[in-house]
Amino acid sequence: MDNEQLLKSVKEKATMWLSEQYDEATRAEVKEMLESEDPTQLIESFYKDLEFGTGGLRGIMGAGTNRMNIYTVGAATQGLANYLKEAFPDMPQISVAVGHDVRNNSRKFAEIVANIFSANGIKAYLFDSFRPTPELSFAIRHLGCQSGVNITASHNPKEYNGYKAYWADGAQIIAPHDVNIINHVNNIKNVGDIKFNGNPELIEIIGDQMDRDFLAAIKGLSLSPDVIKQYHDLKIVYTPIHGTGVKLVPDSLKNYGFTNIIHVPEQDVPSGDFPTVDSPNPENSSAMAMAIAKAKEVEADLVVASDPDADRIGCVIRDTDGEYVLVNGNQIVMILLNYLMTRNAELGRLTGKEYIVKTIVTTETIKNIADANNIRMYDCYTGFKWIAAVIRDNEGVARYLGGGEESYGFLAEEFARDKDSVSAISLMAECLAWAKSKGMSFMEMLQDIYVKYGFSREEGISVVRPGKTGAEEIVAMMKEFRANPPKSLGGSDVVVVKDYADLNMRNLHNGTEEKMDFPTTSNVLQFFTADGTKVSIRPSGTEPKIKFYIEVKGHMATKADYHAATEAAKAKTEVIKKELGI
Repeated sequence: MDNEQLLKSVKEKATMWLSEQYDEATRAEVKEMLESEDPTQLIESFYKDLEFGTGGLRGIMGAGTNRMNIYTVGAATQGLANYLKEAFPDMPQISVAVGHDVRNNSRKFAEIVANIFSANGIKAYLFDSFRPTPELSFAIRHLGCQSGVNITASHNPKEYNGYKAYWADGAQIIAPHDVNIINHVNNIKNVGDIKFNGNPELIEIIGDQMDRDFLAAIKGLSLSPDVIKQYHDLKIVYTPIHGTGVKLVPDSLKNYGFTNIIHVPEQDVPSGDFPTVDSPNPENSSAMAMAIAKAKEVEADLVVASDPDADRIGCVIRDTDGEYVLVNGNQIVMILLNYLMTRNAELGRLTGKEYIVKTIVTTETIKNIADANNIRMYDCYTGFKWIAAVIRDNEGVARYLGGGEESYGFLAEEFARDKDSVSAISLMAECLAWAKSKGMSFMEMLQDIYVKYGFSREEGISVVRPGKTGAEEIVAMMKEFRANPPKSLGGSDVVVVKDYADLNMRNLHNGTEEKMDFPTTSNVLQFFTADGTKVSIRPSGTEPKIKFYIEVKGHMATKADYHAATEAAKAKTEVIKKELGI
């Protein structure tokens, strides 16, 4: 479609939004776009429909088919409601849990979701205000719901909002329900198909009691209460970065027994504008700057953070020189899994039926730790719905110890089925107390892991390509990497190529191919070199970017080798980035 045809198509779609079916504010916004001399905003808002994908919806808020608004949220909810009635035809009362984060319009969207469900005869348990994403997952299971919806755009910029759909197990939806729901959502062709007028008798407000039940379950994960008693006064700085974590994280730390929790008052204020940060993402050092400043002021032992919907964890520790350094997502997962595996072994709780889970782009060093402890490790796709699927498959057969992904997500429990910063932060503080009891700082504990199990350094690079042209460029990049894969990376030959789009694993040394055992295909490429380097490439499923994950191996004979190993790995990573053209 050329530009003239595209603009004509877009104007036709936009004109339909001027009808009386749409509210006055929406019509005014669309009218302004249609009358503007610059058609860019009009095109971006209407060139496609905001897709209800396997992760739900996520997009910029505003009027248009490609934006988050009451009509795209309404269509998603009506489609989900229609499918729930089809999936549970004999259930006397289908029920769902509905939650939301602190973002602008999140409460409004959540109330609309609850109204639509209730208008369709489905009972909606609606949280009284914002809550962490993992509590929504917990509530679904705790209340025996068949589904759930959380209004959140996680750590995206303030312009975004999103819609996450969950199934009865508390996990985000996978096959066959994902495709079935998508089909039902796509069948909502007209605003008149959406039942906006709710039935108050089918909406029940929930809140404080659910908080107490969730926090009690998290307290049950603690493995070292006696150690916490000894080190209860560790100085822990926590920031929710204006998000939902302010509701539960401090309470959970206190519940564990920690008595010296230090706040960043400016960032305790819930706000969808995230006024003190450019981006509310604890992966970024800039988002942690105020917490680090507070840590320096009070000489804190640990700095922890959660993102706006409190599913991701950020962590800062002191290095051997006393400086505060950001712990990356791979290290967070590795530290927590090492603690859970080692501590369970110390307590004599390992029976040979335990397992852990990581995603395919997360550090391979975790496999070494699992093997050393005789614990099975599962690899799965990026996204906690896949970790949840492994948990579901092993229910009643094996015991889950924990799982995580490099994007700062960890899940230590089975009673929730999405990543959980509330439990992860509580266990991270406990882990520090445990390290202290061993005579180690947090950094020394991390270095000890590398000495025992092998050094690796990971770096993630996101190449942002927004809009229609950006999406086309990302498609072209993936096509080029498939057609012309690198022959070597960082001076080492590429020996294995894994393409999850067709589940083929190719050994370039002997020319053999074999099929990989995964539940579905995914647009991910991986290159493995002879010296252990791993490079993964995938387009983001929720943001306009293509992601590169580089893992470089190194050698540490002693803890004193950490700096040299890190610098060598950094240099090699820079070479690989140039070879990849990023």
